[in-house]
Amino acid sequence: MTIRLADIAAQAGVSEATVSRVLNGRPGVAAATRESVLAALDVLGYERPARLRRRSAGLVGLIIPELDNPIFPAFAQVIGEDLTRQGYTPVLATQTPGGSTEDELTEMLVDRGVAGIIFVSGLHADTTADMTRYDRLRAQGVPFVLINGFSRLVRAPFVSPDDRAAMRLAVTHLAALGHTRIGLALGPRRFVPVLRKIEGFQGAMAERLATPPERSAELIEHSLYTLEGGQAAGAALLERGCTALVCASDMMALGAIRAVRQRGGSVPEDVSVVGFDDSPLIAFTDPPLTTVRQPVRAMGQAAVRTLLEEVGGAPAPHSEFVFLPELVVRGSTAAGPQVRQAASPGDSAGVHAGP
Repeated sequence: MTIRLADIAAQAGVSEATVSRVLNGRPGVAAATRESVLAALDVLGYERPARLRRRSAGLVGLIIPELDNPIFPAFAQVIGEDLTRQGYTPVLATQTPGGSTEDELTEMLVDRGVAGIIFVSGLHADTTADMTRYDRLRAQGVPFVLINGFSRLVRAPFVSPDDRAAMRLAVTHLAALGHTRIGLALGPRRFVPVLRKIEGFQGAMAERLATPPERSAELIEHSLYTLEGGQAAGAALLERGCTALVCASDMMALGAIRAVRQRGGSVPEDVSVVGFDDSPLIAFTDPPLTTVRQPVRAMGQAAVRTLLEEVGGAPAPHSEFVFLPELVVRGSTAAGPQVRQAASPGDSAGVHAGP
């Protein structure tokens, strides 16, 4: 059946030029308008062109590394809810040890005709990974957005927390409490968020405590983003005389608290601990964890909005949207041992008191 642009335009309430842009896959059409044109095709009994039919289901892929760390289910929930409100169906794909790789999950989602993909903490964050995989995905015509990580080699929108600012918040808080020997526990050095946190940590240590980079480097320990990884890193930093520990995830922070207790100490009386993420339920740990809150809702919504704009035909900029974190003070931080009997620790202006 020959498609009459005038009939479709009248049914959808748009111009014939807009119908033509949609049918030819050209940019410059809003997602809602595009859906109206496709719906008009269905109502009038026209068969959708094959190139549009493949991505007409409204599926959006979401690839996350794991479900064990509660920050990833938090991202999945926010992104899934926002996609659903926009009329899309989220398809969650999770990597597991010995299971599918990111590339295999991407291929699976593309084969199922997803309209786009959102990657959270994927290979784009690994400075040693081959970034041409994203060029191939772009060449297939699949829009995508990348959360937590950045590469100048990938022409796509990125969404990240300000990792440098996060470390400045943590160090400033601990320094104000009288801690001078502050340790940093984080993941493998090859990841972009890790490198940024190191930069922020060393800058804050130099600014707040006059600790030169060569000395603050001795207070950094790399491990895994797990409870066990935090325990191992925490134990190593305690051996170096740290009275406060900043951890790159809440799971690592819980492991660091375990390390303190294994040495017969207590938190925060002997050692203060700060986490990162503000994962769900972290306010109810023992003690409630002081942490730097990753703006998950704002980041997730920005990722969805940016992706759907590109799905609708608006070219996505090759840029990074950076969101400011927030320090949430709870019960795992207190005055340093040498000043415990001094004035009450208080807190920095502009800091949010948990939960």
